[in-house]
Amino acid sequence: MSKFGRDLIESMKQAAKHARGRKVPGTRVTRVKTPDVKAIRRSLHMSQHRFAATYRIPLSTLKNWEQGRRAPDAPAAAYLLAIKRASREVMEAVAG
Repeated sequence: MSKFGRDLIESMKQAAKHARGRKVPGTRVTRVKTPDVKAIRRSLHMSQHRFAATYRIPLSTLKNWEQGRRAPDAPAAAYLLAIKRASREVMEAVAG
């Protein structure tokens, strides 16, 4: 068997071990924190409809985020963070 084949088999064994929750030397786990969309909206005292309309987010998308059916992708997460930190400025920017 070639070196590539041996390395591939070893990598698959390591992946399986990691998937079972076991520690694998040299493995780094990165967890990405997703924004709490409902908490951001509630902190602004807005209904789902008003928040979606104000920040130009499709209402169905907002509902999916809040109900955990979907998670915001990286650009959406950055947008939500901007809303959280500077809601008025973002509101003015998207208004026109």
